[in-house]
Amino acid sequence: MKNYKITVNGTTYDVTVEDGVGGSAPVAAAPAPAAAPAPAAAAPAAPKASSGSAGSVTVNSPMPGKILSVKASEGQSVSKGDVLMVLEAMKMENEIVAPSDGTVASINVNEGASVEAGDLLASLN
Repeated sequence: MKNYKITVNGTTYDVTVEDGVGGSAPVAAAPAPAAAPAPAAAAPAAPKASSGSAGSVTVNSPMPGKILSVKASEGQSVSKGDVLMVLEAMKMENEIVAPSDGTVASINVNEGASVEAGDLLASLN
Protein backbone atom coordinates (compact mmCIF):
# COMPACT_ATOMS: atom_id res chain seq x y z
CA MET A 1 0.00 0.00 0.00
CA LYS A 2 1.13 3.52 -0.73
CA ASN A 3 0.10 6.71 1.04
CA TYR A 4 -0.21 10.03 -0.75
CA LYS A 5 -1.22 13.57 0.16
CA ILE A 6 -3.37 15.16 -2.54
CA THR A 7 -4.57 18.75 -2.59
CA VAL A 8 -7.75 19.60 -4.51
CA ASN A 9 -9.04 23.18 -4.55
CA GLY A 10 -7.04 23.99 -1.42
CA THR A 11 -8.27 20.94 0.58
CA THR A 12 -5.65 18.33 1.43
CA TYR A 13 -6.58 14.64 1.48
CA ASP A 14 -4.63 11.62 2.73
CA VAL A 15 -5.08 8.86 0.16
CA THR A 16 -4.13 5.21 0.51
CA VAL A 17 -3.68 3.22 -2.70
CA GLU A 18 -3.49 -0.57 -2.63
CA ASP A 19 -1.08 -2.27 -4.97
CA GLY A 20 -2.91 -4.05 -7.79
CA VAL A 21 -2.95 -7.84 -7.41
CA GLY A 22 -3.46 -10.20 -10.35
CA GLY A 23 -3.76 -7.35 -12.87
CA SER A 24 -6.62 -5.60 -11.05
CA ALA A 25 -6.69 -1.83 -11.07
CA PRO A 26 -5.50 0.10 -8.01
CA VAL A 27 -8.20 1.08 -5.54
CA ALA A 28 -8.13 4.56 -4.01
CA ALA A 29 -9.87 5.57 -0.80
CA ALA A 30 -10.37 9.21 0.07
CA PRO A 31 -12.42 10.92 2.75
CA ALA A 32 -15.39 12.95 1.61
CA PRO A 33 -14.58 16.66 1.36
CA ALA A 34 -16.09 19.10 3.82
CA ALA A 35 -19.58 20.30 2.96
CA ALA A 36 -19.60 23.11 0.43
CA PRO A 37 -20.95 26.45 1.59
CA ALA A 38 -24.65 26.98 0.91
CA PRO A 39 -25.31 28.92 -2.31
CA ALA A 40 -26.49 32.48 -1.93
CA ALA A 41 -30.23 33.01 -2.05
CA ALA A 42 -31.55 33.78 -5.52
CA ALA A 43 -32.31 37.41 -6.20
CA PRO A 44 -36.02 38.19 -6.30
CA ALA A 45 -37.51 38.50 -9.77
CA ALA A 46 -38.38 41.95 -11.03
CA PRO A 47 -42.02 42.83 -10.50
CA LYS A 48 -44.37 42.19 -13.38
CA ALA A 49 -45.60 45.20 -15.31
CA SER A 50 -49.14 46.18 -14.56
CA SER A 51 -51.61 45.51 -17.30
CA GLY A 52 -55.03 46.92 -17.87
CA SER A 53 -56.74 44.04 -19.66
CA ALA A 54 -55.55 40.92 -21.36
CA GLY A 55 -56.02 40.57 -25.08
CA SER A 56 -57.36 37.56 -26.97
CA VAL A 57 -53.95 36.57 -28.42
CA THR A 58 -51.31 35.68 -25.85
CA VAL A 59 -47.55 35.77 -26.29
CA ASN A 60 -45.81 33.32 -23.94
CA SER A 61 -42.13 32.84 -23.21
CA PRO A 62 -40.71 29.96 -25.28
CA MET A 63 -37.92 29.33 -22.75
CA PRO A 64 -36.58 30.54 -19.41
CA GLY A 65 -34.48 33.69 -19.57
CA LYS A 66 -34.22 37.40 -18.84
CA ILE A 67 -36.03 40.24 -20.61
CA LEU A 68 -33.33 42.52 -22.06
CA SER A 69 -35.62 45.08 -23.65
CA VAL A 70 -39.28 45.75 -24.35
CA LYS A 71 -39.74 47.18 -27.86
CA ALA A 72 -43.55 47.54 -27.93
CA SER A 73 -45.93 49.47 -25.70
CA GLU A 74 -49.57 49.03 -24.76
CA GLY A 75 -51.90 50.43 -27.42
CA GLN A 76 -49.28 50.15 -30.18
CA SER A 77 -50.41 48.65 -33.49
CA VAL A 78 -48.20 45.74 -34.58
CA SER A 79 -47.95 43.50 -37.62
CA LYS A 80 -47.20 39.79 -37.65
CA GLY A 81 -43.44 39.35 -37.09
CA ASP A 82 -42.85 42.74 -35.42
CA VAL A 83 -40.45 42.50 -32.46
CA LEU A 84 -42.24 42.92 -29.14
CA MET A 85 -39.28 42.29 -26.82
CA VAL A 86 -35.83 40.69 -26.61
CA LEU A 87 -35.29 37.66 -24.35
CA GLU A 88 -31.79 36.56 -23.33
CA ALA A 89 -31.44 32.81 -22.83
CA MET A 90 -28.17 30.86 -22.67
CA LYS A 91 -26.17 33.99 -23.63
CA MET A 92 -28.20 34.42 -26.82
CA GLU A 93 -30.64 37.19 -27.64
CA ASN A 94 -33.99 35.93 -28.91
CA GLU A 95 -36.54 38.25 -30.48
CA ILE A 96 -40.09 37.67 -29.28
CA VAL A 97 -42.33 38.63 -32.19
CA ALA A 98 -46.02 39.30 -32.68
CA PRO A 99 -47.79 36.09 -33.79
CA SER A 100 -50.42 38.07 -35.72
CA ASP A 101 -51.50 41.58 -36.66
CA GLY A 102 -53.18 43.51 -33.89
CA THR A 103 -52.90 46.02 -31.09
CA VAL A 104 -50.82 45.40 -27.97
CA ALA A 105 -53.36 44.97 -25.16
CA SER A 106 -50.86 44.36 -22.37
CA ILE A 107 -47.16 44.04 -21.66
CA ASN A 108 -46.82 41.71 -18.67
CA VAL A 109 -43.07 41.97 -17.97
CA ASN A 110 -40.49 44.68 -17.34
CA GLU A 111 -36.95 44.95 -18.61
CA GLY A 112 -34.66 42.87 -16.40
CA ALA A 113 -37.41 40.44 -15.35
CA SER A 114 -36.59 36.74 -15.17
CA VAL A 115 -39.18 34.56 -16.88
CA GLU A 116 -39.85 30.83 -17.10
CA ALA A 117 -41.02 28.89 -20.15
CA GLY A 118 -44.73 29.49 -20.67
CA ASP A 119 -44.93 32.75 -18.70
CA LEU A 120 -47.26 35.35 -20.21
CA LEU A 121 -45.16 38.12 -21.76
CA ALA A 122 -47.79 40.14 -23.61
CA SER A 123 -51.22 39.95 -25.20
CA LEU A 124 -52.72 41.36 -28.39
CA ASN A 125 -56.22 42.24 -29.57
